[in-house]
Amino acid sequence: MTKAKKEATFFQALIPIFALIILLTTNVLLFGSDAISGANQVSLLLAAGVAGIISWRLGYNWEEINESILRSINSSMTAIIILLTIGSLAGTWLLSGIVPAMIYYGLKILNPTIFLFAAVIVCAIVSLATGSSWSTVATVGIALLGIGKAMDMSEGVIAGAIISGAYFGDKMSPLSDTTNLAPAMAGTDLFTHIRYMVYTTAPSIIITLLIFLAWGFTVDTSVAQQDSSEVLLAIENSFNLNPLLFLVPVLVVFLIIKRVPASPALLIGALLGGIFAVIFQPNIINQVSGIEGDYVKSSFVAVMKALSVSINIQTDNEMITNLLSAKGMAGMLNTVWLIVCAMIFGGVMESCGLLKVIAHQIIRFAHSTGSLVASTAATCIFFNITASDQYMAIAVPGRMFSDTYRERGLKPEVLSRTLEDTGTVTSVLVPWNTCGATQAGVLGVATVVYAPYCMFCLISPFMTMFMAFFNIKIRRLHDSPEKAR
Repeated sequence: MTKAKKEATFFQALIPIFALIILLTTNVLLFGSDAISGANQVSLLLAAGVAGIISWRLGYNWEEINESILRSINSSMTAIIILLTIGSLAGTWLLSGIVPAMIYYGLKILNPTIFLFAAVIVCAIVSLATGSSWSTVATVGIALLGIGKAMDMSEGVIAGAIISGAYFGDKMSPLSDTTNLAPAMAGTDLFTHIRYMVYTTAPSIIITLLIFLAWGFTVDTSVAQQDSSEVLLAIENSFNLNPLLFLVPVLVVFLIIKRVPASPALLIGALLGGIFAVIFQPNIINQVSGIEGDYVKSSFVAVMKALSVSINIQTDNEMITNLLSAKGMAGMLNTVWLIVCAMIFGGVMESCGLLKVIAHQIIRFAHSTGSLVASTAATCIFFNITASDQYMAIAVPGRMFSDTYRERGLKPEVLSRTLEDTGTVTSVLVPWNTCGATQAGVLGVATVVYAPYCMFCLISPFMTMFMAFFNIKIRRLHDSPEKAR
């Protein structure tokens, strides 16, 4: 006989969350930024085990729990494939001289004082055009990180500027999947959603730009210029800086703008990087392969290494050697491991409705418009932490709150904007979320290191709650068309 299923209590739903928080806090205290190398993964599995025991006690069998786990993992497979492809792209773009050329000309053009300000703008423009924060960070973001490190800036601050710009563009681009998902969940159209987001997004990005502009005036330009000169000389001596190298990133951006899916677009970029390396960088090919006298064999070995494993371009300066390095596909395996474990935890939590129980309890305290928006924001952040996926952090709260917003007389774009202002941008701040894990893996900067400097992502949730509590530009169903504009 089938065991009767019970509904979880609020206390039962919180037990796995508390277990995870305790384990992750212990990891940070004991391992620091190295926690992502295994401790966090195991903690997610242990917390999933706790959730599994509760699910079993509620009457759910292993087949049902396992099916939910597999659904959860399957939802992350696209992200995992993109992540592995980005690892290969970073390797061949280093081998071919594409990233070093970006760093070289970036150092020539960008003044250290305005670098962070410019990094936000560049990433915002590219992400707005492509609709993808991931592709932006994986291409121009990697180059900008190299430029900033060559200027002796903190990698956490540089990554914060890059991610701030990339997530602004991702949030506002009509090509972005999350920008399309949020209005679909809330029940409004895409361009109404985008226009309405301007009221919270414009102040957020302006404040972000002002912060990074002011930050630039604290940079010691004498040290930055000395380090920059050493990097310029090392790149000049090591690479053939042919302008034709920029054809590859231009083509990748063009493919993404043309709505070619990210995985094949990035794979094409990775393979072209390998071809351009063979054409333009014979000395680097021989150095990486360790083979002399047979260029065909040497090229094959070097390109395969760049696609798959870590490579370093050796120079006389240790800092520059570390700068001219890439991890390849193998360098992303820790991140893939983290994502899979996070999806297992999210799948078990979802199997018996533990996540929904917690979210419904939050709604009970939402009496005013401000508290309703704040509750929605908290729910989105909660799902980013527990379900470890920004799509779930938009889709599930969107379904949960849509009726409540209508009952309160609020137009659906109020909900869709809140979903984006919190669900999209906070995903990158959670180390075990697919977004946080991916950006940390791509940039080589731990999430806990860059998170305090992702100004746009930190400001956006507070901005949307501020507007709601003070009833600024809050659209209601009975508003006239003129007032809704």
